[in-house]
This record gives sequence, structure tokens and C-alpha cells, in this order.
Amino acid sequence: MSALTIVLTGACGGIGKALAVAFSSAGHNLVLIGRNAEALAALRDGLPRPRSHRYLVADLSSAADIIELCADIADGPAIDVLVNNAGVSNFGLLSDTDDATMEQLLQLNMLAPMRLCRELMPLLLKSQNATVINIGSGFGSIGFAGFAVYSASKFGLRGFTEAMQREYANEQIAIHYLAPRAVKTSMNSDKVVAMNTDLGNAADDPEVVASAAIALLQQRKSSNRYLGWPERFFVRLNALFPSIVSSALKKQLGTILRYAKSS
Repeated sequence: MSALTIVLTGACGGIGKALAVAFSSAGHNLVLIGRNAEALAALRDGLPRPRSHRYLVADLSSAADIIELCADIADGPAIDVLVNNAGVSNFGLLSDTDDATMEQLLQLNMLAPMRLCRELMPLLLKSQNATVINIGSGFGSIGFAGFAVYSASKFGLRGFTEAMQREYANEQIAIHYLAPRAVKTSMNSDKVVAMNTDLGNAADDPEVVASAAIALLQQRKSSNRYLGWPERFFVRLNALFPSIVSSALKKQLGTILRYAKSS
């Protein structure tokens, strides 16, 4: 595959950095998106072929910033790929979650990818290799106690991706939903890490997600990919027999609540 130009949001996060390294190492050119100019510059300068990449600063929770960002992208080289990776998480009981936290989760995890897809789709469809990769979560298919709002945002992103796959089925574009299980990044608080340890939940390195994203660039047919075993199995089981998964998760509820209440 020839070099692609990839717009990557959340470039300075744990998964974002792994994606940036993987894409640039594969010979692709990047438009790195984030909120911190110094961090973006440092990331770009540390990548292979730094002069082949550029960065743009934007607050993706702002609709106005997204419009301005997309105008800046349109003024640059043609783009081939959009990777919606930016996002935030929150662990705690719904009763302890304030409106500001809810709004931030929905703005960044769901509305920002929707707005970016809407604004950049005309540019992407000009490419022979047009691709969108939406980074979701296993919690976008399995609602998990302590992550009610986060799960809702990722359920929304998954539904949006599915609808887009069908809406653009006649176009030459691959639209993917990539759902990691727990990933070893700073997004997870110490309490989340401790809870996962108690529950025996495995966590992947960010490079596992990056490797999966690289593989998706080779696929010209839209797809949904879930990472990790037995997580992939439980996603399918929950879709067919949710009561079985609910019974299994109820056995973990005491442990989850113990950590969530102390968050």
C-alpha cells in the first residue's frame, strides 16, 4: 500500500501515541490532533520522518473548534483516513456523576467523531483508500456497572458506526469499529487497575490496538473488530443471551461497587 495521509485524534494519549508510531513506521503521513501544542510537537519530532507529519490543536468538545479544525485540514494535503481515537473515561456510580462529566464524555466519545465524520467525509471520499476507524470499547457492547455513562457513549459510537457503514455502502470507503478491551494507559485510574486485578480482567498494551488498526487499513470492506479473549466471546453472548451475561456480572457487582463507591 502506498503512503496514506491519516488524521489521528487524541494523538498524545496512550493509544494515540502507539497509533502514531505504528502508522508512521509503516510509511504513512499523519495529521496529529490534540489539545496541547507542545506535546503534539514533541510527538511529531519523535516519529520517523517528522517532516512528513503535521499537527493541529483543537478542543474536540467544542463544535466551533471542530469546524475550524476541519477547515484547516481541508487547506492541507488530501487525506485518506480518519481515526477517531480521542476520548475520555469515567469510573464511578451514576449517582455520583455530575452533568459536566456526562457532557464531556458524550461530547468527546460520541459527538466529536460524528461531527468529524460529517465534515471530513467529502474529503475522504475523494481518496481511493478512504477509511474511517472509530476506536470504541468492549463496553460499547456490554454495559458495565461503574461505567454507565462511558458505556452509553461507546454504545452510541458503535451504533453510529453501524449506521454509517450502511449509509455509505454504495461508496468506496471502509468504515471500521475497533473495540479494545482494557488497555494499559493513564486513562485508567489506580482504582480501575486495582479492580481489574481483583476481577482477573486482562489489559493489553496500546501497541496491540495499534497493530489491529494497521491491519484494518488493509481491509477495503467495512468491519467491526473486538480485541481480547474471552471479551470477544462475551460480546457475542451478550448480543444473543444478555441475561446470561447479566447473571455472570452480578457475581462481580460487590467488587465493582466497592471500588466505584470509593472513587
